[in-house]
Amino acid sequence: MLTRSLLTVAALGLSAVFAVAQNIPAKLVPPQERQLVGKYAAKGVQIYVCSVKEGANEWHFKAPEAELSDAQGRPFAKHYAGPTWEAPDGSKIVGEVLVSEPAPKSGAIPWLLLSTKSSGSGVLAGTRFAQRVNTSGGAAPTGACPTAGAERRVDYTADYIFYK
Repeated sequence: MLTRSLLTVAALGLSAVFAVAQNIPAKLVPPQERQLVGKYAAKGVQIYVCSVKEGANEWHFKAPEAELSDAQGRPFAKHYAGPTWEAPDGSKIVGEVLVSEPAPKSGAIPWLLLSTKSSGSGVLAGTRFAQRVNTSGGAAPTGACPTAGAERRVDYTADYIFYK
């Protein structure tokens, strides 16, 4: 009886990993098999700043600002410049883009695979990779920007998937 329960739990765990991985381009999958930390929904903004380049004002990416929550809607982490993700327990990771893939949705920021370095002990400790997928919105404003230094905050949503 106990063995059957353990097999069921193991099968459900594999199904969850498979569900997370489906519809993600192969080049955005972390190298080697990795332990899933979890998949979290992000809602926030991508911040762009107007700067002068070659005599013209252009929008340039400044930083993200988002809140991540788990499947039950509970806060999981905040996301900000670095790119950095910080959990309420003080653990944090800082990412570096390894691969960028255009988003399937128009006007959406790219999907990413990032390598990460963690600090602190807690839920994000030991996290080695992050994926940003299922993005909506967040793309840079189009056209010339008004004045140097002006900022524009563009709403976006995404799913972040973390692996140890």
